Amino acid sequence: MKSVLLPFSLLVFCFLLNSNASAQSGKGTISGVVKDIHDQIIPYASVQVKGKGVGVTANEKGAFTLNAVAPGEQVLRASFVGFAFLEKKVLVKADQAESITFILEESDSQLNEVIVSASRRVESLAETPSAVTVISPKEIDALSMVSPNIANILGYAVPGLGSSTNQTGNYGQTLRGRNLLVLIDGIPQSTPLRSGGRDIRSIDPSVIERVEVIKGATAIYGNGADGGLINYITKTPKTVQKIGGYSQAGLTGNTKGDSTIGYRFSQQIFGKINKFDYVVSGMYEKTGVYRDAKGEVISPEYGLGETKIYNAFTKLGYDFTDKQRVEVMYNFYSSNQHSAFVLKNGVFGKSPAIGVLGKRIGVDEGTRHNHNVNLQYVNKAIVGNTSLTANLYLQDFWTVYSNSASFFGSGQSEIWSNKKGLRVNLNTPFTISPKIAGDVTYGFDLLNDKTSQSLVDGRVWVPNIDMRNLAPYAQLSTQWFNHLTVKTGLRAENIKINIADYNTLATGANGAGSIAVKGGNLKYNAVVFNAGARYSKFRFFNPFVSYSQSFSIFDLGRVLRAAKESTISKLETKPIIVNSYEGGFSSELGKLNLSASYYYSTSKLGTNLLEVDGVFIAERLPERVWGYELQLDYKLMKGLVVGGNYAYVEGRGDKDLDGKFYGAKDIYLNSNRITPVKATAFAKYAYRNLNVDLNWIYVGSRNRFKPNEKGVYALGEAPIESYNLWNLAVAYKVTKQLRVSLGLENLLNTAYYPTIAQFYGTDANYTRGNGRRFNLTVGYGF
Repeated sequence: MKSVLLPFSLLVFCFLLNSNASAQSGKGTISGVVKDIHDQIIPYASVQVKGKGVGVTANEKGAFTLNAVAPGEQVLRASFVGFAFLEKKVLVKADQAESITFILEESDSQLNEVIVSASRRVESLAETPSAVTVISPKEIDALSMVSPNIANILGYAVPGLGSSTNQTGNYGQTLRGRNLLVLIDGIPQSTPLRSGGRDIRSIDPSVIERVEVIKGATAIYGNGADGGLINYITKTPKTVQKIGGYSQAGLTGNTKGDSTIGYRFSQQIFGKINKFDYVVSGMYEKTGVYRDAKGEVISPEYGLGETKIYNAFTKLGYDFTDKQRVEVMYNFYSSNQHSAFVLKNGVFGKSPAIGVLGKRIGVDEGTRHNHNVNLQYVNKAIVGNTSLTANLYLQDFWTVYSNSASFFGSGQSEIWSNKKGLRVNLNTPFTISPKIAGDVTYGFDLLNDKTSQSLVDGRVWVPNIDMRNLAPYAQLSTQWFNHLTVKTGLRAENIKINIADYNTLATGANGAGSIAVKGGNLKYNAVVFNAGARYSKFRFFNPFVSYSQSFSIFDLGRVLRAAKESTISKLETKPIIVNSYEGGFSSELGKLNLSASYYYSTSKLGTNLLEVDGVFIAERLPERVWGYELQLDYKLMKGLVVGGNYAYVEGRGDKDLDGKFYGAKDIYLNSNRITPVKATAFAKYAYRNLNVDLNWIYVGSRNRFKPNEKGVYALGEAPIESYNLWNLAVAYKVTKQLRVSLGLENLLNTAYYPTIAQFYGTDANYTRGNGRRFNLTVGYGF
């Protein structure tokens, strides 16, 4: 451990010295204002000295001041969500002040987005050497009109992410064929020690300001991000009002069948009083019965019908100065189903599993609670030009699953997960020459994750897993001649896991088949690396290449609960290390925005999930996953934009371990990992007070496997047939404060089966998706 920390300490010391030295030399000051083309101020815009790692956020009046700027010709970049960034050259003189005004134009281009999740620092997508999808506030709002289910929103908006399951969980909704890590303001929501598949639906979209999706293996936030990460960035007040708010009420339901009506209410209050700002929000939703296109009740197993959903959110902030801020965030989410229906099996490939009236066994299914608390302190000049962001966080999660007969005696299982963490993140800019500059982001993550899975009746299925992880890291970003960004970074994982003694579940009466397993400690140490470059001189061709690694101990719980040995030291608990390679580009060609990327990832020891004698086990094989993504939009005329995306992914496992992946015994990875082709298209029209969004999604077929001699498919190997869905959202502003909207999900009332209903290959899981559903809402802002 000392050998790992020593170089990090030296690196930090050297850059702090550099920061102090530069702070004491003669510098200049740049101040100004950011406006739009209508001469309206743009509050809270980001203004940066390009390539120097120095930047500020404009205040509520659009004004900004940059202090201690190096003398010479500097390039300033101003940006804000929904606007094209603008760059201007400024000649800075020592000990003098310069003034500048930015006039920004509206734009939907991804290149204009500013993100924080890719490297824990504010940066433009045009300088990020990786594929990133940002779901803007406008997109979240438009897609929420159709469905307030965040899993549906992501399934449509993110190329490379599997389509929505239409269930409480997101099992099979992988990112680029691998597991993903979900975060709320950087707080882990996923339970990689025992994957529960409840992490995507962990917050309501009403409190999400934007979503940043980083694709490909990444270690920047730690365990579980083999395919990438999804970071929900929660709302902050963007107002000068002392008090403002937004009230919304709505009705939901199917257009065919009875008992489908549900309702939804939300209230937000926000404001800014001197140096104090706040957002307080509450949401309650009760869904009715969910029905398919034929009017049949959709199976209640892990369903979303007859569910009560709660979300309470608070964020309080205080600015001590323009460079120091403290902020506390709390979010509570709960989703529980209480259904009057029970499952009636269908016939796989012929007729759907449905719900029929009856008394359900056991307790209500769903997420009882998901508490998140985050205390953040920011100092933009803690030493010289070095900035500090420190986060102390807590997540407490409890979810209950439907009754299962997959083990003796049947029953319901529940996952408990408690995380406590500390993140310390510093950033120091430096200048080597007038044409070469950059910054280094460095710090450490400290995480304690306690996860277990038991049955509601008290039996232990997965014992308490207590993980402690200390991970120092450093990310170096350099800019050459203002256009070439080169990034390198590393992260040192130091993990210790303690597992309690336990007994596996019995396979027969009176404890028959139960194995007493001796617990103990597992230790993991690894250093993962990333490197990438992006050339941003030309907006018509903005290419990037990258290499990144991730380290994760994924779903250790599955290994423990399927143990056939008497001690954990004899179990296969080796980690997953993924190597990801990617190349791509983004382009702005007049009214056309286009981006494309190709990726290829390998792992010497993956996790292909299999079902053997009714028990789910992880098959550990060398794996290769590859694919490509395309995305474009085109402004046909004023107020009308069309576009879409296309994503392809495939994967193979080296069954005979010969390193070739295409031998007679080698396999395709199952469809619970590898999602079918997905394509989307949209047309967005805005005219005065009217907004219309028409969306189309296509999920392709995948048929890579054969049934056994009895005609039965293994888990994840049943054929998937393609389907198309259309959605429509219309919103009209009656007055400046009052808005009415109508969303129609599955506009054409198509009868279809989601991919999860098909790849299982069983009668019980063969469930149709939603028929046509409406979401009528009225909102009032003040």
